[in-house]
Amino acid sequence: MEYIRKEIGDGIGLNIINTDKFKSSLLSFSFIRPLSDEEASLNALIPLVLRQGTENYRTSIDIERKLEELYGANLSIDVNKKGEKHIIKFSIEGANVDFTGEADYAVKLLEMLLEIIYNPLLENGAFLEKYIYQEKENMIKRIESRINDKKQYAVERCIEEMCRGEKFSIYKFGSAEDVKKITKDNLYSHYQKMLKTSFIEITAVGKEFHFEDKLYKSLELQRNDIVHIQRENISSKKLSGKSVIYEKMDVNQGKLILGYRINIPYENPLFNAFIVGNEILGGGPNSKLFTYVRERESLAYYVYSQILKYKSIMLVSSGIETDKFEKTKEIIKMQVEEIIKGNFSEEDINNAKNSIVTSIKTLQDSNYSLAEFYLTNVISKENKSFDEYIYNICKVNREEIIKSFKDLKLDTIYFLTNETIETRSEERYFEH
Repeated sequence: MEYIRKEIGDGIGLNIINTDKFKSSLLSFSFIRPLSDEEASLNALIPLVLRQGTENYRTSIDIERKLEELYGANLSIDVNKKGEKHIIKFSIEGANVDFTGEADYAVKLLEMLLEIIYNPLLENGAFLEKYIYQEKENMIKRIESRINDKKQYAVERCIEEMCRGEKFSIYKFGSAEDVKKITKDNLYSHYQKMLKTSFIEITAVGKEFHFEDKLYKSLELQRNDIVHIQRENISSKKLSGKSVIYEKMDVNQGKLILGYRINIPYENPLFNAFIVGNEILGGGPNSKLFTYVRERESLAYYVYSQILKYKSIMLVSSGIETDKFEKTKEIIKMQVEEIIKGNFSEEDINNAKNSIVTSIKTLQDSNYSLAEFYLTNVISKENKSFDEYIYNICKVNREEIIKSFKDLKLDTIYFLTNETIETRSEERYFEH
């Protein structure tokens, strides 16, 4: 595998991963913007509208027919956030060039992706009203259906409350209220702004991508007013103490989330030690949380911890009976203290390292995860190889793990419950 990166224009990067490992070729364009309330819903709606039709393929059926002609290529869109950056991604996956026998097949994939992104179907200088209406309705339903996945909803709500006043609290699709305000004119205006001022990362994964001449001729490489994207602030805006949030909903199982501020930026070498410590705490069936909260005390249906890298946040998530709230909360806090005190074995450390290394290696098993790895590298400005990530994990020692947990602060406790809670002055309560 060979990785090549080039800056091909103002705010435009090209990442080529030459590999014959996969039976398909992947090409993606990622538009990177600051996460904001003003733009979130606009950013989320644009790819949905573009997917409906272009100047040359005027309906989604026409687009599908063209994709079939390209040996059953698959077009996908994704809107996500990485820290306080909003990513609008367009991808096309097609056959390996060896299968097609066409030397210009990669160019054809590129042309199709450029058609979707840069040649939309317009009416009187704006997007078609019927497409916008249809996709607005779909987006509103999608936002409102968040509550159907209670496990993920609880995580997102904890983040919203924990990061209140911070951009990271913004939902990746914005809000239903903001979607309703979108018109064909302001959406098209923002679309033009997205093309002209976003950072653009182009990533190709596969064999023999000979499309650069076509790329240079097709893109506007000289661009002005590229957006400024700030590094995320990792400290809390709370003046003191921690927040306790109760939310009442008709649920069969309570969802308890403890949100911690790590207070170490991911650029700091000590962050690698925290990754290992997090794995010992709540990374799997050998973890302290699984052993004590689920197995020994039988308090949780599930329990795990995860790191939100860009904001240096750790979340401990659990599904519990609603009357087990206090006991579960205290045992989780006790297990965090056990890491701080160094009450874990060399076997715990080795198991954690092995699990993390395996996870890193599996990122190379799919062209999508491989492309995502290099995009993340660019966004975080880390520029590390797989071997470097693995080496940094393997060299972590006990003292570093303990040190990395010393500044850990419990910031927010969030509990999704079916019970009415009488709250104290420092607590908040929501009811559906």
